[in-house]
Amino acid sequence: MLTSSKNICERLCNKYILEMSLLLNIPQSTVSGIITKWKQLGTTATQLRSSTLHKMAEQGQCMLKQQCSGVSNCLQSQ
Repeated sequence: MLTSSKNICERLCNKYILEMSLLLNIPQSTVSGIITKWKQLGTTATQLRSSTLHKMAEQGQCMLKQQCSGVSNCLQSQ
């Protein structure tokens, strides 16, 4: 694997985006996006999104409903 990666890197060094896309048989926009991501982040790995909300498990939903209903019952009795 390492030898294969090294050979690919040697072939692609100092190539234009068009040449890379033709050699790899992938769109220019993909090559450009990967290069941009590498320059900005130093990696091409998928990053976590800070705005992604985590879904609550069913057990957590049941607990939350029970706690909320208990609070509303207390407020109504006062």
